[in-house]
Amino acid sequence: MKQAVPNKKSIPNRARMLISCPDQPGIVAAVSQFLFEHGANIVQSDQYTMDPEGGMFFMRIEFDLERLDERIAQLKSDFAESANVFQMKWSLVKASRKKRLAVFVSKEDHCLLELLWQWQAGDLDADISMVISNHPDMQGIVESFGIPYYHIPVTANTKEEAERKQLELLVGQVDAIILARYMQIISPKFIEYFPGRIINIHHSFLPAFVGASPYAQAFKRGVKIIGATAHYVTEELDAGPIIDQDVQRVTHRDNVDELKRIGRHIERIVLARAVSWHVEDRIIVHHNKTVVFN
Repeated sequence: MKQAVPNKKSIPNRARMLISCPDQPGIVAAVSQFLFEHGANIVQSDQYTMDPEGGMFFMRIEFDLERLDERIAQLKSDFAESANVFQMKWSLVKASRKKRLAVFVSKEDHCLLELLWQWQAGDLDADISMVISNHPDMQGIVESFGIPYYHIPVTANTKEEAERKQLELLVGQVDAIILARYMQIISPKFIEYFPGRIINIHHSFLPAFVGASPYAQAFKRGVKIIGATAHYVTEELDAGPIIDQDVQRVTHRDNVDELKRIGRHIERIVLARAVSWHVEDRIIVHHNKTVVFN
């Protein structure tokens, strides 16, 4: 497989922590003291509290620690005690360990191409392990990047079998799935294998025009703003935690084709941005919302 350009920001001894817990005094001090006692140097720290009086606290920390590979397991074990005191949900990962992505696509190529270009340039700090599609249209493009392409047709009668074949390729091989204009509904059973790890791009600013032909509906209503929404996939269709959104102003002069063109541009940027934030561990999901440290 062809390799992407190495990301210059990748540092071997750098780690990331994500923390969420009920807010109370002493959280930042406890985490900072713990890392200091273990010889770590904090290089970035972001925090947010919903409400200092009984709300939730969120924190993202990057730090450097010599011989991280040898010490990360013990570091996790030692931190568990502090985490229990503050009722923390937390994760600790190596920044240099690239997340493995599978990209799902149907016939529209704009979101897929944006991800491939950013990956090839080294701007997307991840490995695209495979592309899966219910159509053969993108095979030549994807394989020109040296990435495996799997064509798995989907019909109403074969959906369950298609998902079984997809899961055989995915489970244990990828960390997240990106739906880059994949025009199929993902089943609840499939979602169970990748909770909080499937990202979708929706062709409107949610909540908005539902059903078929959203741009035609928008045109008929004479909208003045169109947009796109990237969100995590849940069992409730297009209602998962929103990661990123963007909009652009339009006028009565923009016909349906022009709205589609503008929409495609927004979709590709919003999806790529959301994927980048996910692979850089910048997102904490809390209920059906996200805290994004960007």
